[in-house]
Amino acid sequence: MLLRVRSKDGNFRFELPSTADISVLANKILETTVDADPASLTVSNQPRGNETLVTTLKGRNLQTLGLKHGDMIFVGYATKVSQAPATPMFIDAPSSTRLQSNIWETVEEDAADIYWRSKDGKIPRGRDARFCKHGANGMCDYCMPLEPYDAAYQAKHSIKHLSYHAYLHKISPKTSSAAATAIPPLSPLSYKVKDPCPSGGHMPWPAGICTGCQPSAITLQSQPFRMVDHLEIASPDIIERFLKAWRSTGLQRFGWLIGRYEPYEKVPMGIKAVVEALYEPPQEGELDGLTLGIPWEDEPRIRELAKMSSASLSIVGYIFTDLDPDPEDRTKSIYKRHPHSFFVSSLEAIFAATVQKANPTPSRSSPSGAFGSRMVTAILTATEDGKVDISAYQVSEQACAMVDADMIEASVEPGIVRIKEEDRSQDAARYVPDVFFRYKNEYNFEVKKTAKPCFPVEYLLVNVTHGFPQSPSPLFRSNQFAIENRPGLEDQHIEDVLRTLAKLGAPQLSDSPLTSTSDASKRLELAKWLSDWHLLAFLETTQLVSKVDMKVLVSTVTSPSLLEDPSALNALFKTESWQTLMTFTRESAPSLPSTSAPGPSLSHIDEDIPQDVFDQIAAEEAARREGPSGVSSGIKICPHCTFENPEGETDCEVCGLPLG
Repeated sequence: MLLRVRSKDGNFRFELPSTADISVLANKILETTVDADPASLTVSNQPRGNETLVTTLKGRNLQTLGLKHGDMIFVGYATKVSQAPATPMFIDAPSSTRLQSNIWETVEEDAADIYWRSKDGKIPRGRDARFCKHGANGMCDYCMPLEPYDAAYQAKHSIKHLSYHAYLHKISPKTSSAAATAIPPLSPLSYKVKDPCPSGGHMPWPAGICTGCQPSAITLQSQPFRMVDHLEIASPDIIERFLKAWRSTGLQRFGWLIGRYEPYEKVPMGIKAVVEALYEPPQEGELDGLTLGIPWEDEPRIRELAKMSSASLSIVGYIFTDLDPDPEDRTKSIYKRHPHSFFVSSLEAIFAATVQKANPTPSRSSPSGAFGSRMVTAILTATEDGKVDISAYQVSEQACAMVDADMIEASVEPGIVRIKEEDRSQDAARYVPDVFFRYKNEYNFEVKKTAKPCFPVEYLLVNVTHGFPQSPSPLFRSNQFAIENRPGLEDQHIEDVLRTLAKLGAPQLSDSPLTSTSDASKRLELAKWLSDWHLLAFLETTQLVSKVDMKVLVSTVTSPSLLEDPSALNALFKTESWQTLMTFTRESAPSLPSTSAPGPSLSHIDEDIPQDVFDQIAAEEAARREGPSGVSSGIKICPHCTFENPEGETDCEVCGLPLG
């Protein structure tokens, strides 16, 4: 086959057999160079980006790399420091076993990615009664399966963006399955100046810059694919509990979405984010916004806790409210996010890009082993009729690269993004290339316009659909426990946990075997109450449950068969931490009797309590009743601050208010 090679030394042609090893091509390329470092030799299928070191392609031949007759190969290399003459690089003979794996080959992808990589993604079609003239087992152009990136199918079903894996199928070479492994088809965007410069002919930025190290001009355009196609909330109660804080205070709230990724069959090779719970970090809500700390202190703990569940959850995005009550009708909210204003403000888009950049998606299709992000931005805002609904978005890879290069900033106008000025100072150097965007003018002609000093934020957005399942089956069966970081509105106390455990009869259920239907119903009631994300997150902070037992607790209460099998809690009951918790429950939450001895009407809870405990409780109760009058206790309790004052005092020693 004939291969064309382009490098900074010129254009060359080599006639090689398709079974030739990559080392043969590398040696011929090095013969055309001057002072080339063989270890830095890279090849690519495009002029810029997607460069792959030849040394990582050890043992591959030209055919398995997907090369065919007439292909153009773009070559790059670094010059040797010494002036010794260039020597050919000889790579060992091909071997079936590769001694060193590439970065992208060792990446552990998400379960949804593994699922779609095992499928061809073809869209099946039925027999067309009008055009198909063949038999039942035949196939023609009118009924053969479509590719997952078929443009007509996407337009017919109003699918605006290709799914991630459909896009991979579109850009991956079709000649060999090994070709995609040899040269990954994706290349992460970067708008930073390359440091050091590949040419090595000048001082590093900002002292010097050339066409080899500066980023190319940017043309903003709608991203053809999206990393997540759908956002699914496992239960409407999750959103209702989140909205309760805003309804009570009028202040905006923020929460991290805890969930997992699953295949989404309604889009060819689609992926959806399923939200099972929310975690609200420390924040200061305001009427028109909120203040949030990033990164937040509890993030490692919450991520580890989410992985303990039976479905191995993670943080899949975040949600926040942007609601203003209508002054004329307080039951409705003002409709302020619409096509004539904005959908996502420039400040929110930059925040989304920062979060996505910090949470990359592992990918075998990128040379760096990661590409894009699946973090979803969900906004609770008002609809046109004043009701509350969810809007879900992501920002494009261009937005993430521009934020990473410190090129853009928010403006006073929410729907406008401002491009920063170039800065060549040594401490805060910033290079800003030319940025353009396209739009249709009043004559319906497509016009290219410079984006400096500002451009619409819509060029950075990627739409994500959302919804709720028709038959909700959430992983966490309850969400009634107090939510974290809501001071004054909902407070979390261990006393409340112990009181509820005693009310549900947890100590008796732990000690006695499952013998009757009533015990089974009580166990299911206890299991449902324990299956609460906020309760689990709180119990981990109490230090009453060890890390090993916490894994048992979380995996037990998130089991799919939790409410179907009454014996599902047996493993939890055997742990030491649960026994410790039950001991605290018995000691801190006993039933208070009205007399010094238990009567025949007392429940089974009091049968194990010693007689002297009842006597002590009765004595304390009698002293409490007689205390304010000072008849038998000898003290006066202040009705204002409850301080116990000596007998004979008229004013409280602490607050100074009268005791009478």
